Order: sequence, then structure tokens, then C-alpha cells
Amino acid sequence: MTSLVAWAIAQGLKLITWAAAAREWNFKRLVEPGGMPSSHSAFVTSLSTAVGIELGFDSVIFALAAAFAVVVMYDASGVRRAAGRQAKVLNAILEDLNRRELHPERLRELLGHTPFEVLVGALLGVVVAVWRMR
Repeated sequence: MTSLVAWAIAQGLKLITWAAAAREWNFKRLVEPGGMPSSHSAFVTSLSTAVGIELGFDSVIFALAAAFAVVVMYDASGVRRAAGRQAKVLNAILEDLNRRELHPERLRELLGHTPFEVLVGALLGVVVAVWRMR
């Protein structure tokens, strides 16, 4: 439950930060990837923090949860972010060539997170876990 609470808070904050930046509400942000803060990071860090609090930070299960968290956060700020940058370039090329028939819909550009978005999501996850596990 701790991880789900952290994820839900992050998704809600993502909606609010998007509305503040874009000056409009976009409720699709509740289910789309990318944005501030990273809900993936919040989810996995709250999980690993809760495991550490409950079973000990020297347990094998905590080590597994922490390793899982690192892989997810690396993916969010590395691989998925790079894929989003590539989508942006491909969309621009198609528009410059005026060749929308090659791919009629735009590729999704907001896939990953900046390192700062991952960090904020991770901190949110730790705070939620400490708050829920006290």
C-alpha cells in the first residue's frame, strides 16, 4: 500500500505541475509517462524504504528492492528519456519533409524523466514510506 500511496501522490503532483507550467489542466497526465515528479521513482523507492524499515536495511530483500529501484530509475532517466528525444527529432523530420503520410500520428515525446524529476520522485517515495511505516 505504501508504494501505491507514493505513486498516487506523484501522479497527482504531476497533474498539478503540468497545469502550473502549461496554464491548463490535462487529465491525461494522470496516466501518461514522464513529467514531474517521477511516479516510477516514487513507487520503487517507497517500496525499498518500506522493506528496509520493516525487514532491516541489511536484509537480502532490501538489497533486491534497492537494486530494483536503481534499475527502474536508471531506465526512467536514461533509456526512456533518450527514446523521447529520438521521437522529438523524428517528429520534426516528418514535419520538415511534410510527409505526415509516413506516420500520420506524432510519436510520443514525453517518455522519460530528467535526473531532477527522478530525484524528486525518489525523495517523495522515501518520505511517504517513512510517514506510512512509522
